[in-house]
Amino acid sequence: MVYSVKTFNNINQIGLKELGNKFQIDGDKADNPDAYIIRSQNLHDVDFPSNLKAIARAGAGTNNIPIDQATEAGIVVFNTPGANANAVKEAVLASILMSARDYIGANAWVNTLTGDDVPKQVEAGKKQFAGTEVSKKTLGVIGLGAIGGRIANYAQRLGMEVYGYDPYVSIDTAWNISHHVKRVDDLKVIFENCDYITIHVPLTDQTRHTFDSAAFAQMKKDTVIINFARGELVDNAALFDAIEAGVVKRYFTDFGTEELLNKDKITVFPHVGGSTEEAELNCAIMAGKEIRQFMETGEITNSVNFPNVHQALTAPYRITLINKNVPNIVAKISTAVSDLGINIDNIINRSKGDFAYTLLDLDESDKDKIDQLVTNFENSDNIVRVRLITK
Repeated sequence: MVYSVKTFNNINQIGLKELGNKFQIDGDKADNPDAYIIRSQNLHDVDFPSNLKAIARAGAGTNNIPIDQATEAGIVVFNTPGANANAVKEAVLASILMSARDYIGANAWVNTLTGDDVPKQVEAGKKQFAGTEVSKKTLGVIGLGAIGGRIANYAQRLGMEVYGYDPYVSIDTAWNISHHVKRVDDLKVIFENCDYITIHVPLTDQTRHTFDSAAFAQMKKDTVIINFARGELVDNAALFDAIEAGVVKRYFTDFGTEELLNKDKITVFPHVGGSTEEAELNCAIMAGKEIRQFMETGEITNSVNFPNVHQALTAPYRITLINKNVPNIVAKISTAVSDLGINIDNIINRSKGDFAYTLLDLDESDKDKIDQLVTNFENSDNIVRVRLITK
């Protein structure tokens, strides 16, 4: 069986080789593909084709994908957490250094000089760009995931005192964070104590405008805010007031809007934090592996709308089910199998929110029985999508 994959944006071709020879890459021309692989393409106004089973976002953020709509259609959405973490880490560290020394302003100023005495003008005017060192300064990291954890570790190696806030940090991530990073359970501690604050959390109703007027009111003078996560995490109106009041010394962001451009003390980059050759390759490789694993085995890794599910395929047939998370659904699935005299070799069911995912491995040689079971599932209430995978 050959699977069709439609790609949006410029997906690294070396990374797409991870799909293997069972996949046909149709660029952006496929009308009814099995899977999408995208980067920044906005899918909110796109009608999903009936055959679409998976979307892989070659990056961490998925705000460009209508997650609820995809879930209700039985489409598994993947992202690639950590694939561009090193690139974003370096961009944030560079922003810290640039804000401490105002390299951007210094470069702009020196390029205005003219005449044979430029060296003298440089010596006379350079004091305005003396800046400070980052060693011994405090950095607050909000969100200690793949990106935030790396930033915390490397900033500590630069001699900074680092505070970290993340009530949801995973055990695996926590093990990789230096014991020198001071974990706090209240954002107020970071707002009140840090010279630099960088944020690395997804945009949700709870995190929107993390930096609002109340947050800025708790900060000390000349705080530097760095935002390479999502623009909406900062209330721009409150930010402008904080800059005017001298609370915010500099604001660095990777998310440009018209109201942020050409503003004193605001530096805007064109969403390039994760745009390195290495990161784009890593993201494409991870996205390709996720799609290949899901299409060939039904297993799920790094989905944002369905749970991770892994189970070795040893039976002749595997049926995957995306079903509504309702009482007795597993019992009903098992009954449907037994009614046809089919033996269950293995079954695993994992839920996430209002939906669940089931891998059903069947020890049966009669293909007609398997086909009938698939039909029965397709006609069942509370089952959204059915797939049949053969060993």
